[in-house]
Amino acid sequence: MLGVGFGPANLALAIAFGETAVPGRTVRFLERRREFAWHPGMLLPGTSMQIAFLKDLVTLRNQTSPFSFVAYLGARGRLVDFVNRAVLTPERAEFADYLAWAASSFTGLVAYGQEVTDLSESADGARFAVRHRGPDGVERTTRARSVVVARGLRPVLPEWARAQTDTDRILHNIDLLPRLDDLARELPGGLPAARILVVGGGQSAAEVAIHLHDAGAAVDLAFHGFGLAAVDESPFVNQVFDPGVVDEFDAAPDEVRTELLRRHGNTNYAAVEHALTHELYDRWYREAVTGPRRLRVHRTTEVRAARTGPRGVEVTLRRVTTGESSTTVFDAVVCATGFEPGGLSGLSGIAPPGAEVRVARSHRAVIDGREVPGLYVQGADLPGHGLGTTLLSNVAVRAGEIARALDREEAP
Repeated sequence: MLGVGFGPANLALAIAFGETAVPGRTVRFLERRREFAWHPGMLLPGTSMQIAFLKDLVTLRNQTSPFSFVAYLGARGRLVDFVNRAVLTPERAEFADYLAWAASSFTGLVAYGQEVTDLSESADGARFAVRHRGPDGVERTTRARSVVVARGLRPVLPEWARAQTDTDRILHNIDLLPRLDDLARELPGGLPAARILVVGGGQSAAEVAIHLHDAGAAVDLAFHGFGLAAVDESPFVNQVFDPGVVDEFDAAPDEVRTELLRRHGNTNYAAVEHALTHELYDRWYREAVTGPRRLRVHRTTEVRAARTGPRGVEVTLRRVTTGESSTTVFDAVVCATGFEPGGLSGLSGIAPPGAEVRVARSHRAVIDGREVPGLYVQGADLPGHGLGTTLLSNVAVRAGEIARALDREEAP
């Protein structure tokens, strides 16, 4: 079995494979990063996970696993201290460290620095040919009887941002921390001298705005809604992320799935935790009373144009409710504009442009209506598998399902 990508999803799969010994089984992973990392550019100080630590790589499948978050805390000597915090959600930096701790046990299975460039079916017994390019620039082909693609999420940029290819002043929040360091070095007064536009109305946008404001920058926050929508964290609604819901979602008619995705999207997408919305509002109001104004909020606002120049990024904002437009020069623009699943996109050998790609309940790829034996895809079919598909919520259970399916498929 060859895994494409070695983020949390395929890491969970590696752990699931390790729980049972199957004679003759070989497992290997290709990962484009030079070392294991989980969204390093987004690990803002003090930001917390939005799921409970029990939704780690293993616990929902195997409560005795040595790779649980609790086992990690014990290994790091912080179990009692974490318990004393009396919270279910660790900070993201700690969860990233947990993932790296688990990944360190599988370094012998992973070829890092390998960018997968294509995947195609093969006529021989291997079934698949995977092309990948290493740090030396040389492209090689690895053959495998089964492939599990888990490429994570790709940042989405608006068209006006994609059009500005000659600047590093327009960025997606996935690259925030290293790019902010560069900006701080470029500006004579560092970040306190900067005025930065944050585009987006979800959790990431709010966190970025708070982080920049804490750093002393002047921050403009622009979003489409009238206000920042609050995330729905109620326990009944959060059952939409339960592993068993995948079966229920899979059995539902298409129109029902579409309605459920629309109705409950604010459990995770384009919504902000209550405490964070209050914090932003309090800062905005406080500055209205005492000044100076460093936090500006632009509701019902869209970016109409952006153009880079010697002084920064000239941005035209339009208030959609009134039609009023204004143009301002910012030192940088941060697009907290979401993500999309990597899936099989760009792998034209297996999924040509225009092909319809879905994921069956078995987690096998379905291309133009044909379920492809031996080809599995993780975290890439929101319409078919529900709101938990792209999140960490179900990685443990899904990894077990795929591992068992592959063992059956490759049994002599």
